[in-house]
Amino acid sequence: MELNGRVFIVTGGSRGFGLATAKALVSRGARVGLLSRNQAGLDQAVGEIGSDHAFGVASNVAHPEDISRAFEQVKEHFGRLDGLINNAGMARPNAVENLVEEEVLQQVHTNFLGTVFCCQAVIPLLRGGDNPRIVNISSASACHYDEMSHLSIYAATKAAVERFTRDLREELQADNIGVTCVRPGGAWTSFAEGWDPQATMAGFEAWSQAGPYMDTGMEAEQVGDAVAYAVAQPKGVAVDLLEIRPNILTPKGGY
Repeated sequence: MELNGRVFIVTGGSRGFGLATAKALVSRGARVGLLSRNQAGLDQAVGEIGSDHAFGVASNVAHPEDISRAFEQVKEHFGRLDGLINNAGMARPNAVENLVEEEVLQQVHTNFLGTVFCCQAVIPLLRGGDNPRIVNISSASACHYDEMSHLSIYAATKAAVERFTRDLREELQADNIGVTCVRPGGAWTSFAEGWDPQATMAGFEAWSQAGPYMDTGMEAEQVGDAVAYAVAQPKGVAVDLLEIRPNILTPKGGY
């Protein structure tokens, strides 16, 4: 399934699932506009992919004016736009009793409202295009209880993304814009970078008591390939919900 010449925006594209997705798209012939709040991270990602195939724009998905500006820049840079991968997300673990208001709002604004704002901004840019696509990245924590403990707000925002995506799919069918929700499980990334050590250890302790085993064995590249598979579907076909999770049963001891 080739994507020759097609252009996709990937939010949260400087690392983790976003960077892996960008590389998967480029390997199939696409070009990518990468969005992230960190310009240095974007520069590094563009350097890894190559400036002929990638273009970075520093922006915050929680700010609609930032998003509109960034999307227009990507479309102007490449001369077209064929799809959006809403990947930007963040988590801050904590027990519900100890939740910090600022961290709650950051997760809601980035994970859910950022997805809403990005979809609003991209719809008029995709309408009338040749097989345009929107992919919203959820998380297995939205519906599985064995992913990680004390991520109630993160999981709730991803559940909201899934429900929002269902309505989005129905609304955009008339415009022939394919809409997909991808629900990845845990993989080895830097997602936990910046977490409060004490709150994180409390979450791990609760998680370790939830059963002796976990699933491991998935890399970010496999999630990127899943997204590329979704956007490469032919006209008139859309992957509705794609869940990809690790599948090697592993004792939790030592984690």
